Amino acid sequence: MSAAVMDVSYTEHPDKYQDFLAALKRGGKLSDGDLTKARRMQKTALDDSLPELLIKLGLCSDADIAAAFTQFTGLPRVQAQDYPSESPAHFPVALRFFKHYHLALLAEDEHSVTVAAMDPLHEFPLQALRLAAGKQLHLAVGQLSEIEAALDLQYGEARSQMDKLVDDLTVEETDDADLEHLKDLASEAPIIKMVNFIMQKAVESRASDIHIEPFEQSLKVRLRIDGVLQDIDSPPVASTAAVLSRIKIMAKLNIAERRLPQDGRIKLQMIGKELDLRVSTIPTLYGESVVIRLLDKENAVLDFKALGFGGRMLEAFTQVLAQPHGIILITGPTGSGKSTTLYAALKQLNTTARKIITVEDPVEYQMEGVNQIQAKPQIGLTFAAALRSIVRQDPDVIMIGEMRDLETARIAVQSALTGHLVLSTLHTNDAASGVTRLQDMGVEEYLLSSTINGILAQRLVRKLCPHCKQSYSPPPPMAADLELRRLQPEGELLLYKAVGCPSCNHIGYRGRLAIIEFLGMSESIRKLVMKQEEAFVIQQQAIKEGMQTMYEDGLSKALAGLTTLEEILRVTAET
Repeated sequence: MSAAVMDVSYTEHPDKYQDFLAALKRGGKLSDGDLTKARRMQKTALDDSLPELLIKLGLCSDADIAAAFTQFTGLPRVQAQDYPSESPAHFPVALRFFKHYHLALLAEDEHSVTVAAMDPLHEFPLQALRLAAGKQLHLAVGQLSEIEAALDLQYGEARSQMDKLVDDLTVEETDDADLEHLKDLASEAPIIKMVNFIMQKAVESRASDIHIEPFEQSLKVRLRIDGVLQDIDSPPVASTAAVLSRIKIMAKLNIAERRLPQDGRIKLQMIGKELDLRVSTIPTLYGESVVIRLLDKENAVLDFKALGFGGRMLEAFTQVLAQPHGIILITGPTGSGKSTTLYAALKQLNTTARKIITVEDPVEYQMEGVNQIQAKPQIGLTFAAALRSIVRQDPDVIMIGEMRDLETARIAVQSALTGHLVLSTLHTNDAASGVTRLQDMGVEEYLLSSTINGILAQRLVRKLCPHCKQSYSPPPPMAADLELRRLQPEGELLLYKAVGCPSCNHIGYRGRLAIIEFLGMSESIRKLVMKQEEAFVIQQQAIKEGMQTMYEDGLSKALAGLTTLEEILRVTAET
């Protein structure tokens, strides 16, 4: 530890957690309503301290608790690497005591014992430990999950959390037709803990999706973190039916229906976050494959600069957004951040002077002051049907989740012609292909050339971890081949590589940002559209007029130390 631990005196006072709770509230980690809920639960859970209850109820994360204690007590925070691999204790205290009160020994000498505590204000276990040791006690703040991992390591029980949950599991292969038995299994504590553990692991890892896939001999669980799938510990194959039934019950899906795809939604509070989970199931050979999309409202970044916009591109896109009517398209494959960019644009446009109506499937983020419509094709509320009604609501801005068919595209074009600003998305590989895609749908060229104001294409690349990235000078042939001097005329050319450290979970990347190209509709490009020129011709004209391609934007961000060359090559077609 960088700071010296300090001795503490143990004095009871009426509300010993008052300053601790104030620190949580100041940091925006705890609301008055959540505190009331915890206080009410505390009356029935006499064995749990208030901080432990906040973690168990999902109102705060263990990292939030440790940070709040560190802030107001002045005690040092123990980092994961500071815990010794063997217990330094030379006095008899049972492992059960340390686990129950969430304490871990850090050091012992002739006169004192140093201990990490999840709750440094819980006097009883600290007094008991001091009496057992017969020495002065020095105290530091530890994070609950790190204390538990340290105890497992020190006492020879270094097993994963999933292994421990499996110990409590008595599920055997069950007949999927026995619905009542499945419901009972899905409601048992081990299965509930197992599903909650998977979801908590996903939230802690900043995953965007959870993939649960049944196979003949295994149940595979993977998390999509920063766009890349990674395996995590999975439940045993015998628990497949119970785990899937538990998720379907949480999402209010029909557990008896296994032949057809189903979609549902789970609202959940976990480790201090309000989560909106979208659940999708499809039948496969060995059971239903489930994908859970995690929408973390708190972590939604709706700021253009944070998303990767900058320079002339941001200026050009902002100018197009300021126009009173026309169509702005965001293009890219699934998972390229199109919706987030749309929401960032809506946030900028969302003023009291404008009426904004959206039609989406699904509504991903709820925005104050924006009228959002959830499309429901099963009852006839398609994009096109909703749009026909929207234009009678006198909106200034219309956002369409996706232009999926000719009818939707034509209504959008008509809306733009009648004085509305329309924002929407398309699935194309680059900006210029957006025009040809709409032409392929059947929209007339003269309508496109007179309504489209700009097309933005984007991909998401992983951001380098700022704590461990390493720079290197690219070999001259590589620099010449990539034309790096054109992007950075002066100064030393440096690229960066991912290394990995505890801060990024040894991956080397943390978070994502967009690489972008923006095609503004100049007069010359409108003429090319009228002539039905191919996307390549339109793109070349846009480049002549100063458009920076996604690949070039990516190389600029690699030179700035934001990402790696490997990431740019991974998500673009350039070689």
